[in-house]
Amino acid sequence: MTDKDRAEAAIDAVSRFLRLVESRDLDAASQYLAPDAEIVFPGGRRFADLQSQVESSRDRFQKVTKTFETFDVVTSGTDLVVYLTGRLSGEDASGHSFQEVRYVDRFVIKDGLITKHWVWNDLAESGVVRSGSGGRLSPEESPGS
Repeated sequence: MTDKDRAEAAIDAVSRFLRLVESRDLDAASQYLAPDAEIVFPGGRRFADLQSQVESSRDRFQKVTKTFETFDVVTSGTDLVVYLTGRLSGEDASGHSFQEVRYVDRFVIKDGLITKHWVWNDLAESGVVRSGSGGRLSPEESPGS
């Protein structure tokens, strides 16, 4: 398999994984994760599995979708590192919609499985969630108020 083929396979795995998580087909999405995968979200929130990741977001969001903008793949020894940038949109737990919130995901792929998934986004900076909590900012607390 060429480096280009490996990079394309990694991008495909990341894309499929994220779409399955988005649709809440966690069993199918879990097939893309190594057994000891590390999942880290903003604020240092760490998860041992997808179910706990999704449960932690129930008090924050009703729905979140990702628009994929760029994929960058870097070889690190036998591993591949995939950086994905894009925009988030959806509804918070109160039903307020949001859109165009920046994110970066970093995946480490080893032997075709995701061993690390690290997430960064501007949900707190954009006022969708309070930094370090599950609550939405009040209009008085929103950036630019």
